[in-house]
Amino acid sequence: MATDREDARWPKRLYEQGEEPDPRFTLANERTFLAWIRTALALMAGGVGVEALNAVTGQPNPLRTALAVVLLLAGVLCSATAFTRWMATERALRRGRPLPAPRLAPVLGYGLGVIGVAACVLLFVTGI
Repeated sequence: MATDREDARWPKRLYEQGEEPDPRFTLANERTFLAWIRTALALMAGGVGVEALNAVTGQPNPLRTALAVVLLLAGVLCSATAFTRWMATERALRRGRPLPAPRLAPVLGYGLGVIGVAACVLLFVTGI
């Protein structure tokens, strides 16, 4: 029988499934969620920084703007999928099933590599 405190947990449809996992696993899942959120914030800050550099130079460069937009969109994607990932992992923990594959990790890894190369090319071409 659920107590009042258990009824107040959100999302309710998640906590109605399976059994309560070891708290260490749940807390590790929360830390991973927060790491994804920090990554999203860093990507968005990078996008804002690139666009601020574009404004400071006085000569807006469309490549810099494109780089800023890509960084901002990557941050939004990372942030939007972080909760979905947390919930899928928590569901797997509660059901005693294998954890879901980290689908966003290769996208971010390879994507940031491409963005880094683009930033280097931009630096060599514009000098700023």
